[in-house]
Amino acid sequence: MIPVLETERLIMREGLEADLDAMAEFYADAELSKFVGGPLDRDDTWRRIAMGLGHWRLRGFGNWALEEKATGDYVGWCGLWSPEGFPGREVGWGLMKGKHGRGYATEAAFRARDYAYRTLGWDSAISLIALGNESSVRVAQRLGAVFESLTKFRGMDCAIYRHPPARNLASNATSTHQKEEIACP
Repeated sequence: MIPVLETERLIMREGLEADLDAMAEFYADAELSKFVGGPLDRDDTWRRIAMGLGHWRLRGFGNWALEEKATGDYVGWCGLWSPEGFPGREVGWGLMKGKHGRGYATEAAFRARDYAYRTLGWDSAISLIALGNESSVRVAQRLGAVFESLTKFRGMDCAIYRHPPARNLASNATSTHQKEEIACP
Protein backbone atom coordinates (compact mmCIF):
# COMPACT_ATOMS: atom_id res chain seq x y z
CA MET A 1 0.00 0.00 0.00
CA ILE A 2 1.36 3.40 -0.98
CA PRO A 3 0.71 6.04 1.68
CA VAL A 4 -0.76 9.37 0.68
CA LEU A 5 1.14 12.32 2.13
CA GLU A 6 0.36 16.01 2.07
CA THR A 7 2.31 19.20 2.15
CA GLU A 8 0.93 22.69 2.33
CA ARG A 9 0.27 22.80 -1.43
CA LEU A 10 0.64 19.23 -2.66
CA ILE A 11 -0.92 15.80 -2.38
CA MET A 12 1.70 13.09 -2.69
CA ARG A 13 -0.07 10.00 -4.00
CA GLU A 14 0.58 6.81 -5.92
CA GLY A 15 1.22 7.07 -9.66
CA LEU A 16 -1.82 6.30 -11.77
CA GLU A 17 -2.36 5.30 -15.37
CA ALA A 18 -4.22 8.62 -15.62
CA ASP A 19 -0.80 10.32 -15.22
CA LEU A 20 0.41 8.76 -18.47
CA ASP A 21 -0.42 11.71 -20.74
CA ALA A 22 1.45 14.17 -18.53
CA MET A 23 4.40 11.82 -18.06
CA ALA A 24 4.55 11.04 -21.79
CA GLU A 25 4.68 14.78 -22.46
CA PHE A 26 7.53 15.14 -19.96
CA TYR A 27 9.58 12.30 -21.45
CA ALA A 28 8.90 13.42 -25.04
CA ASP A 29 10.61 16.73 -24.24
CA ALA A 30 14.36 16.16 -24.74
CA GLU A 31 15.32 19.26 -22.76
CA LEU A 32 13.07 18.44 -19.81
CA SER A 33 13.99 14.75 -19.59
CA LYS A 34 17.72 15.02 -20.30
CA PHE A 35 18.73 14.77 -16.63
CA VAL A 36 16.59 11.69 -15.91
CA GLY A 37 17.72 9.40 -18.70
CA GLY A 38 16.48 11.29 -21.74
CA PRO A 39 13.45 11.04 -23.99
CA LEU A 40 11.12 8.04 -23.94
CA ASP A 41 8.23 7.14 -26.19
CA ARG A 42 4.75 6.64 -24.74
CA ASP A 43 5.18 2.86 -24.35
CA ASP A 44 8.42 3.23 -22.40
CA THR A 45 6.86 6.00 -20.31
CA TRP A 46 4.08 3.58 -19.35
CA ARG A 47 6.75 1.07 -18.38
CA ARG A 48 8.48 3.75 -16.28
CA ILE A 49 5.24 4.32 -14.34
CA ALA A 50 4.83 0.56 -13.86
CA MET A 51 8.45 0.26 -12.72
CA GLY A 52 7.82 2.96 -10.12
CA LEU A 53 4.85 1.04 -8.75
CA GLY A 54 6.93 -2.14 -8.71
CA HIS A 55 9.66 -0.34 -6.75
CA TRP A 56 7.09 0.32 -4.01
CA ARG A 57 6.23 -3.38 -3.93
CA LEU A 58 9.83 -4.58 -3.86
CA ARG A 59 11.40 -1.97 -1.57
CA GLY A 60 8.47 -0.66 0.47
CA PHE A 61 9.10 2.90 -0.71
CA GLY A 62 9.24 4.81 -3.98
CA ASN A 63 8.19 7.93 -5.80
CA TRP A 64 4.92 9.73 -5.25
CA ALA A 65 2.99 11.54 -7.95
CA LEU A 66 2.64 15.20 -7.01
CA GLU A 67 -0.78 16.75 -7.38
CA GLU A 68 -1.34 20.45 -6.87
CA LYS A 69 -4.08 20.88 -4.26
CA ALA A 70 -5.42 24.14 -5.69
CA THR A 71 -5.90 22.82 -9.24
CA GLY A 72 -5.64 19.02 -9.16
CA ASP A 73 -2.87 19.30 -11.78
CA TYR A 74 -0.19 16.63 -11.96
CA VAL A 75 3.00 18.63 -11.34
CA GLY A 76 5.66 15.90 -11.21
CA TRP A 77 7.04 13.29 -8.87
CA CYS A 78 9.18 13.09 -5.79
CA GLY A 79 10.19 10.32 -3.51
CA LEU A 80 12.55 7.68 -2.34
CA TRP A 81 14.47 5.56 -4.81
CA SER A 82 16.96 2.72 -4.59
CA PRO A 83 16.76 0.24 -7.45
CA GLU A 84 19.33 -2.52 -7.84
CA GLY A 85 22.78 -1.10 -8.54
CA PHE A 86 21.95 2.42 -7.33
CA PRO A 87 24.68 4.18 -5.30
CA GLY A 88 22.47 4.70 -2.23
CA ARG A 89 18.96 5.36 -0.99
CA GLU A 90 17.88 8.55 -2.70
CA VAL A 91 15.51 11.45 -2.30
CA GLY A 92 14.70 12.47 -5.87
CA TRP A 93 12.28 14.69 -7.80
CA GLY A 94 11.17 15.82 -11.24
CA LEU A 95 8.72 18.52 -12.29
CA MET A 96 6.58 19.10 -15.34
CA LYS A 97 7.19 21.97 -17.73
CA GLY A 98 5.84 25.20 -16.29
CA LYS A 99 5.93 23.95 -12.70
CA HIS A 100 9.53 24.93 -11.90
CA GLY A 101 10.47 27.85 -9.70
CA ARG A 102 7.53 27.48 -7.31
CA GLY A 103 9.27 25.52 -4.57
CA TYR A 104 7.32 22.31 -5.26
CA ALA A 105 10.41 20.08 -5.51
CA THR A 106 11.82 21.40 -2.23
CA GLU A 107 8.47 21.15 -0.44
CA ALA A 108 7.86 17.56 -1.58
CA ALA A 109 11.46 16.47 -1.00
CA PHE A 110 11.40 17.74 2.60
CA ARG A 111 8.26 15.67 3.15
CA ALA A 112 9.65 12.58 1.43
CA ARG A 113 12.90 12.75 3.41
CA ASP A 114 10.96 13.22 6.64
CA TYR A 115 8.98 10.07 5.77
CA ALA A 116 12.22 8.17 5.07
CA TYR A 117 13.76 9.22 8.37
CA ARG A 118 10.74 9.08 10.69
CA THR A 119 8.70 6.25 9.21
CA LEU A 120 11.25 4.05 7.46
CA GLY A 121 14.08 4.64 9.94
CA TRP A 122 16.67 5.77 7.41
CA ASP A 123 19.66 7.50 8.96
CA SER A 124 20.89 9.08 5.73
CA ALA A 125 19.99 9.69 2.10
CA ILE A 126 21.58 10.94 -1.10
CA SER A 127 20.41 12.79 -4.16
CA LEU A 128 22.07 11.63 -7.39
CA ILE A 129 22.17 14.65 -9.68
CA ALA A 130 23.36 14.68 -13.30
CA LEU A 131 26.14 17.18 -13.89
CA GLY A 132 24.72 20.38 -15.32
CA ASN A 133 21.39 20.08 -13.51
CA GLU A 134 21.88 23.25 -11.50
CA SER A 135 18.22 23.60 -10.50
CA SER A 136 18.35 20.19 -8.78
CA VAL A 137 21.61 21.14 -7.11
CA ARG A 138 19.85 24.20 -5.66
CA VAL A 139 16.98 22.02 -4.39
CA ALA A 140 19.46 19.62 -2.76
CA GLN A 141 21.26 22.53 -1.12
CA ARG A 142 17.98 23.97 0.20
CA LEU A 143 17.43 20.55 1.78
CA GLY A 144 20.80 20.84 3.49
CA ALA A 145 22.51 18.25 1.27
CA VAL A 146 26.19 18.76 0.49
CA PHE A 147 28.36 17.58 -2.38
CA GLU A 148 29.99 14.25 -1.53
CA SER A 149 31.52 12.82 -4.71
CA LEU A 150 31.35 12.38 -8.46
CA THR A 151 30.22 9.12 -10.01
CA LYS A 152 29.14 7.71 -13.33
CA PHE A 153 25.70 6.13 -13.40
CA ARG A 154 24.34 4.47 -16.53
CA GLY A 155 26.81 6.37 -18.65
CA MET A 156 25.90 9.75 -17.15
CA ASP A 157 28.30 11.87 -15.10
CA CYS A 158 26.60 12.59 -11.78
CA ALA A 159 27.26 14.15 -8.41
CA ILE A 160 26.18 12.59 -5.16
CA TYR A 161 24.77 15.06 -2.65
CA ARG A 162 24.52 13.74 0.91
CA HIS A 163 21.56 14.81 3.04
CA PRO A 164 22.05 15.61 6.71
CA PRO A 165 21.78 12.53 8.94
CA ALA A 166 18.43 11.96 10.59
CA ARG A 167 19.93 12.56 14.05
CA ASN A 168 20.88 16.10 12.97
CA LEU A 169 17.30 16.81 11.97
CA ALA A 170 15.63 15.21 14.98
CA SER A 171 15.15 18.56 16.68
CA ASN A 172 13.15 19.84 13.71
CA ALA A 173 9.68 18.52 14.47
CA THR A 174 7.88 19.05 11.17
CA SER A 175 8.38 21.53 8.39
CA THR A 176 5.70 24.14 7.87
CA HIS A 177 5.33 22.64 4.38
CA GLN A 178 4.20 19.21 5.51
CA LYS A 179 1.21 17.60 7.04
CA GLU A 180 0.65 14.19 8.54
CA GLU A 181 0.18 11.02 6.55
CA ILE A 182 -3.31 10.24 5.30
CA ALA A 183 -4.56 6.69 5.53
CA CYS A 184 -5.08 4.98 2.18
CA PRO A 185 -8.37 3.27 1.42
